Amino acid sequence: MLAAAGKSGVPAVRVWAPGRSLAFGRRDAHADGYDRAKSVAREHGFPPVERSVGGRAVAYAESTLAFAHAIPLDDARTGLNDRYESAVATVLAALRDAGADVDRGEPPASYCPGDYSVRVAGGGKVAGVAQRVRQDAALVSGCVTVAERGPIRAVLRPVYEALDVPFDPHSVGSVARAGGPADPETVREALESGFVGDRAADVRDVASLPASDD
Repeated sequence: MLAAAGKSGVPAVRVWAPGRSLAFGRRDAHADGYDRAKSVAREHGFPPVERSVGGRAVAYAESTLAFAHAIPLDDARTGLNDRYESAVATVLAALRDAGADVDRGEPPASYCPGDYSVRVAGGGKVAGVAQRVRQDAALVSGCVTVAERGPIRAVLRPVYEALDVPFDPHSVGSVARAGGPADPETVREALESGFVGDRAADVRDVASLPASDD
């Protein structure tokens, strides 16, 4: 999708449920406890994977949603912070429209800590945003915890212990915890509408997009 946006000059949005897994960042992959962390993830039923963007480990439960916004670029050297700010604002507005009481920020010792996060108002983290930039396009992406806090807290505690990174299980929030819907389809529709905005949407099968060359 990123490659297609760069070649066509047309932005693209995808929101989907990746399924149960535990995504490790590049810093995790170089940590002394990485092998142990992967074993722990498997023991809890979260197959480990590595991702090319983002920071520390993130757990995806069955209802967790991932989102990606591919944005064509004229100049890859500009606009980084603006894209982050826009994505956070979009996620906030979409979740609030769906009925969730959320605000910007995250609690201390949160999973995958970063400056661009959304949390239950005064509570646990619900979403985080990352970004990958290439010469002709940027991919602003992230994940949203819809309902399942328990399994995520249970697996992240020993994973972060293995990686020797601070983590507070109470820092995990969810859309449902914020008073929003527990149905991922409702949240998906809200996110899609938020990122598409008032532009005309051309719905396409991801498999029909050209393969990336990098």
